[in-house]
Amino acid sequence: MNDGLEFFITIMPDTRPADYCLGCLDGSVFIDFDNDEVGRISLKRISFDGYGCCDVKGQAIPMNEADSQAFKEIIKARIPDQSRLTTIVKRTLLNNRKFIWEDALNKYGLLQGDNL
Repeated sequence: MNDGLEFFITIMPDTRPADYCLGCLDGSVFIDFDNDEVGRISLKRISFDGYGCCDVKGQAIPMNEADSQAFKEIIKARIPDQSRLTTIVKRTLLNNRKFIWEDALNKYGLLQGDNL
């Protein structure tokens, strides 16, 4: 189950640098991630149509090693497994929800589902 998010890899303008950029929900949400100094993946920012861009760089709790490795493999393979990626991204958003606008997360249903 992928909850209809349908992640896609995208490229952001130079003014919005990130190691990994994902879009979902038909381009209504964009989520940027960076590699940290020990190779884990951290949420950098998330933008929502109607809300703007929420920058969490420097505050974010990184993915654990297993999720970081799986995330990199899924992205390198051009997202063959939407369900697995959805689980990893939702878990990351849940872990960092105190840094993200709750009303936007709720509106877009990014913390809903049983695959967290």
